[in-house]
Amino acid sequence: MENINLNEIIYLLFVLTVAASVAGFMAGLLGVGGGIIIVPALYYAFTVLDFDIVTRMHLSVGTSLAIIVPTSIISTKTHMEYNTVDFKMIKSFGIFILLGVISGTFLVVNLKTPSLILFFSIFAFLIGLFFIFLREKIVENPKKISNFIKNISGIFIGFVSVPLGIGGGSLMVPFMRIFGYDIRKSIGTAAAVGFLIAVSGTVTMITGGRIINNINAPYSLGYINLLGFAVFVPVTMVMARLGAKAVYKIDKKILSKIFGIFLLIVSIRSFVEYFNIT
Repeated sequence: MENINLNEIIYLLFVLTVAASVAGFMAGLLGVGGGIIIVPALYYAFTVLDFDIVTRMHLSVGTSLAIIVPTSIISTKTHMEYNTVDFKMIKSFGIFILLGVISGTFLVVNLKTPSLILFFSIFAFLIGLFFIFLREKIVENPKKISNFIKNISGIFIGFVSVPLGIGGGSLMVPFMRIFGYDIRKSIGTAAAVGFLIAVSGTVTMITGGRIINNINAPYSLGYINLLGFAVFVPVTMVMARLGAKAVYKIDKKILSKIFGIFLLIVSIRSFVEYFNIT
């Protein structure tokens, strides 16, 4: 890290600020926590700063979850103003989401960086395909969701969200859409679920980093990098509110496809990184 010069730091801050702006806006607009954008941005930053390759991806995932906490608060609060958060849904399977988060953290702390990058790449690709081809095509025929389906889905969403460093919105929105929920209700509820996942994920990633793996990365608490958190939070909080408000003013079909294409590009770039370090 000693070799980083002032120009590289300025460039790095610029990249992080741009990424934070896009991540925050998408968090509010599309019901995603922004982590699917934040993780690769942080990984790039930690690569430039020459962080240990062993912990680089883990720090990206953990820091992303911490960043999503304030972002999801702003996004959820805004959606609550439009009465589009289904708290009954959240209460019905919240405990199972927490169980999934704990299981997902156990997976993360035991995965090596290449495996974690590959995991992220595959799911980013699948989520990108969903946003391009399926997001707006699911019909509006509300169906009753059985407790069994809720419980299994809650565990799965929580479990997958941690190694991806996401708030679960990328999974929660399609889950609710499949059962016929209105797109705005799905987005609002996903934002609230994102808060639940982000808070519990942050706690478990700090615990996993400090206690289980005894990580001592620069400016970090467990698997949470405090500098990355400090750069992202103020920008994402502002942009999340703007994105949430835009939900009710913009036709999101084109934006969904653009976002999906972006995720495919991120996924391909992550695959390349995987092969470079294996």
